[in-house]
Amino acid sequence: MTTNYYIPPEQISGSYVVLPAEEAKHAGQVLRKRVGDVITAVDGVGGWYAVELTKVEKRRVAGMIRETKREVGEPEFQLTVGLGLLKNQRRFEMFVEKAVELGVSRIIPLTTARTEKSSHRTERMHKVLVAAMKQCGRSRLVQLDAVTGWDDVLAMGGFEQKFVCHEKANSGDVILGALDPRSTSALILIGPEGGFSEKEVDSAVERSFMSVSLGSRRLRAETAGIAACAGVMLKAAQIALRS
Repeated sequence: MTTNYYIPPEQISGSYVVLPAEEAKHAGQVLRKRVGDVITAVDGVGGWYAVELTKVEKRRVAGMIRETKREVGEPEFQLTVGLGLLKNQRRFEMFVEKAVELGVSRIIPLTTARTEKSSHRTERMHKVLVAAMKQCGRSRLVQLDAVTGWDDVLAMGGFEQKFVCHEKANSGDVILGALDPRSTSALILIGPEGGFSEKEVDSAVERSFMSVSLGSRRLRAETAGIAACAGVMLKAAQIALRS
């Protein structure tokens, strides 16, 4: 399996790139790369590069860009997912990792009536995002919003479709059937442990969100998030293939 490296834009000057310290250590000391080897790297803003190494030292690894591509691994459908903060940080991190792999463009950590946390470890979450981007072959770093309140997320615009997942939604209103094949973007909201309150669901529906179901079984919050992402992204890919 080809290993992608993460080289932020500020580490790229023209065709010359310098690997960040952690990536340099991995290339030089772990994988034993040498001058003349070609590695693949992404910059987190849509750039993909084949880089020929010209310097491999203990504290510095650098090279020249020999090939450039754009938007490698990035889907056309833009999916934003808001998930209530979870008591167990690792469960939220697992959701973030899988959301990146599935092609989500943006993740919004939510505070709701039933969330028991109001923050997350930002630095740790960034590492999860970077690792997942490299592992699954994407070239854009998924946007992770600051922790957002319920009223603020309901007021967000710019989405062609908006869904709120709720276990009491009509079982016939499954999210896959509700996705408009003409849409190119969507916002999905998923509650924390215990889900959304009925008041929250009502307020979302009043703001043009569609209340949808993820099936007849009760899912953990992070599982619900992964299921929603997988379903929508696979459905969007299927629609794109048919068009």
